[in-house]
Amino acid sequence: MKRLLALSVWLVLMFGACCCVYAQGKEAPVIPEGEKAVVRVHFSGQKMGNMILKSFEARMLESDYGKGYHLMLVGQEDLDKLIDAGVAVEVTSFEVPDVIEAKADDTGDGTTIPNYSCYRTVEGTYATAERIIAENPGLASWLDVGDSWNKLYSSNTGYDMQVLVLTSELVQVEKPKLFITAAMHAREYATAELVTRFAEMLVDGYGVDPDITWILDHHEIHLMLQTNPDGRKIAENRVLWRKNTNEGYCLSDYDSRGADLNRNFTFGWNCCGGSSDDECNLTYHGAYGASEPEIQVVEDYLRSLFPDQRADDMVTPAPEDATGIYIDVHSYGKLVMWPWGSTADAAPNSEQLQTLGRKLAYYNDYSPEQAIGLYPTDGTSDDHAYGELGVAAYCIELGTSFFQNCSTFESTIVPDNLPALLYAAKVVRTPFITPSGPNALSVEVVEGTAVAAGTPVTVQALVNDDVFKKANGRGENEPVQAIAAAEYYVDTPPWLGGIAVAMDAADGSFNDLQEYVTAMLDTAGLAPGRHMVFVRGRDAAGDWGAFSAAFLNISE
Repeated sequence: MKRLLALSVWLVLMFGACCCVYAQGKEAPVIPEGEKAVVRVHFSGQKMGNMILKSFEARMLESDYGKGYHLMLVGQEDLDKLIDAGVAVEVTSFEVPDVIEAKADDTGDGTTIPNYSCYRTVEGTYATAERIIAENPGLASWLDVGDSWNKLYSSNTGYDMQVLVLTSELVQVEKPKLFITAAMHAREYATAELVTRFAEMLVDGYGVDPDITWILDHHEIHLMLQTNPDGRKIAENRVLWRKNTNEGYCLSDYDSRGADLNRNFTFGWNCCGGSSDDECNLTYHGAYGASEPEIQVVEDYLRSLFPDQRADDMVTPAPEDATGIYIDVHSYGKLVMWPWGSTADAAPNSEQLQTLGRKLAYYNDYSPEQAIGLYPTDGTSDDHAYGELGVAAYCIELGTSFFQNCSTFESTIVPDNLPALLYAAKVVRTPFITPSGPNALSVEVVEGTAVAAGTPVTVQALVNDDVFKKANGRGENEPVQAIAAAEYYVDTPPWLGGIAVAMDAADGSFNDLQEYVTAMLDTAGLAPGRHMVFVRGRDAAGDWGAFSAAFLNISE
């Protein structure tokens, strides 16, 4: 980000005297065919800024919401669209930046990106996954699910497409699934690292953190840490590379080859003017839907995980009890987005998608929005997963830069987004139902986690039905009601036939959006060893929310 910022300052100093602001009704400058210009796009308010960002994210170089502008790299077609949309555009330069130089004092060690030591390379990411497998038998597996373009078509280069699967073999039942892809766009450094950190958090927390433990006992987490490894390898040299490396496209410009993988999905492919027919364009959609081997792999893996839960049209909803969540992690923009991106029409399950989206945005404090911007995007990952299979699907745009500086990544992106991903992992069984209910927080066995059998213990928690990011209109009208009930289970959750025990409101009555709840748990008959206490709450609309848990140890 420092390099991009320095670049933009240099551009302003060099070209500021000749910059002109063009708006609707004024004749736009002519950008030579096949050439690009650096422009500063001004906006008033976050909503307009987000709409521009979503429509033109492929062209972004830098954003400053405080000063109200995006710095973008555009051709004539994009410039005309911006002016026609009524936004003020300032032409800054006709010089095109394409490489950010590495600092001489940081060449990296092969496992981390030079000058960005917080981000692992493709090799470093794969090595971490292999270490996780070695250290966590019975909890983690590493699946080879296909090959990258280079692996298939270019000698001595390319990568296996790998998925890290996390779930405990101790519980052998059919489990709902969360599938996360990262680094589909090569230059987005933070994405693969965040999802790798998520994997490390899960395996390190198993047996230590009760929520992580029950999630990995009863759910499956599937992580494609590097979805575009060939392109990512180029971007690791601080090249603003976006696409894959398909050499059959854009023969006139080797540095513009490849297809935009997030415009290549089958559902809605090239349907709505949301991608480019120009092979050299950053949003080139490929020769046909799923023409690229990386997307063939993702689509096949989606079909292997999730049942087909809706008709392949734009109007039929998935059933309320549809299962599974798919999240595609990108950067940048600080957004949580759901379908559709190809049209401004609401998706058939729009209310349920929005409810979970606003729950996720509560944790990372991002802006929750439908994926459509000023202009549509088509052939995208979330539209495909939901449109083709009825899976609750999201795109999370991390942070404020493609090459996010490490201090921001460590201090903000990681701590803000890991809880959001963990919440998604909690609700994968029924993502169109459970997020409407309240969250159970701070579950605790008051007397401590080790007691003798027969000792009564107090279970308490905070149940809150107001955990939504309130933004963009409907936030004030989310399904928020008074808490009406709470219950706990010992060891066996309801989906395995567990028996519920009612809990009481600590103040004597259930009548508020947040309630402290309590119950006495009789430990008589519990075998020595560790037990899991699950707690959940129900609101006045009848919706049960996500479980949280605490350990209870019965001594010999």
